[in-house]
Amino acid sequence: MSSSSSSLPASPPSSAPLHLAVALDGAGWHPAAWREPVARPRDLFTAGYWADLVAEAERGLLDFVTIEDSLGLQSAHFLEPDGRTDQVRGRLDAVLIAARVAPLTRHIGLVPTVVATHTEPFHISKAIATLDYVSTGRAGLRVQVTARPNEAGHFGRRTIPPFGLGDLDRPAVRELTTDLLDEAADYVDVVRRLWDSWEDDAEIRDVATGRFIDRDKLHYIDFEGKHFSVKGPSITPRPPQGQPLVSALAHEHSTGAPFRLVARSADVGYVTPHDTEQARAVVAAVRAEQDAAGRTGEPLHLFGDLVVFLDDTPAAAEDRRDRLDALAGYAYAGDARIFTGTPAQLADLLLELRADGLSGFRLRPAVLGHDLPAITRGLVPELQRRGAFRSSYQADTLRGLLGLARPANRYAAATA
Repeated sequence: MSSSSSSLPASPPSSAPLHLAVALDGAGWHPAAWREPVARPRDLFTAGYWADLVAEAERGLLDFVTIEDSLGLQSAHFLEPDGRTDQVRGRLDAVLIAARVAPLTRHIGLVPTVVATHTEPFHISKAIATLDYVSTGRAGLRVQVTARPNEAGHFGRRTIPPFGLGDLDRPAVRELTTDLLDEAADYVDVVRRLWDSWEDDAEIRDVATGRFIDRDKLHYIDFEGKHFSVKGPSITPRPPQGQPLVSALAHEHSTGAPFRLVARSADVGYVTPHDTEQARAVVAAVRAEQDAAGRTGEPLHLFGDLVVFLDDTPAAAEDRRDRLDALAGYAYAGDARIFTGTPAQLADLLLELRADGLSGFRLRPAVLGHDLPAITRGLVPELQRRGAFRSSYQADTLRGLLGLARPANRYAAATA
């Protein structure tokens, strides 16, 4: 991780503006969301659908959107396909969605999900670097791992043994989880080094002398690790941001490995506390891992993840949630806290959680067609009235929106 001249306090001051992102997934995070009248299920695999969602998020002045992705079909089961045909199944590629939407937007950050397991860091480094160019400095990635045996079968490079939720504390499964997350950390390290493998002024473009690049300013990264051996350099010049945003979701785990991934590798970590006490504990645990990783004082945002059902009254929100649960055939419950209520009540909760050390929030709209506009047209004005959210975009890059400096190039610094 390249160093930065700016740093974020371990606990943001209560007067600091909130950062807000939304997580885009299909028709919404509730499995029956596609059956709502506003859901547009026939448009899910069109560019216009995604462009409309991101445009709505940008109208709300949000910092960025994340776009979900995976290497297998969505499933209600943790580790295997569920075979259901009454829920949204199938995806478009998240990086390609972001690249399509980028020229249609001006300010909002675009953060597609990238699955590190089974894929190559060289390919992803140039894909995200390209996205940063296409978006003029608004790209990022959300790194994710997978332990699904069926997804390993798509590639044939390794075998992952089947296991269930009840096996998570078995030594072999703990070792597998730790190895996958350590692999993701190496993956991010390779990607970051490849982004730096061209110095900022490597392109000369001197027609008179016929020199397009200065070969001395392209660098082999020569990365050798347990999971990857990558020589470099990249084929794509250093991105406009220098280092596009890297983010990751980290749940509490007995090994601490998810928190170590965020602490070692990320600019933004998403955490899933269910109350203020847990929020304080999670923030403290990640900050301790950050110190252990030698990143004390470096900028690292921690965003709380919440699924949201927003309506004008709490009763209307509860009724909508109950109706969707009935359509799904079970009560929806995910890894993150589920909020059901009004935008004003959600604003109260976000400000309460901010006091526990979270600098922002990634909201997961239960039904995108309903809850995304409720965020942009209900929650955002409420936070603005309280002086807790911006009234306009004040930076041209995603790093700028988050108060992150453009990092120096590690190889240029070494050469100097």
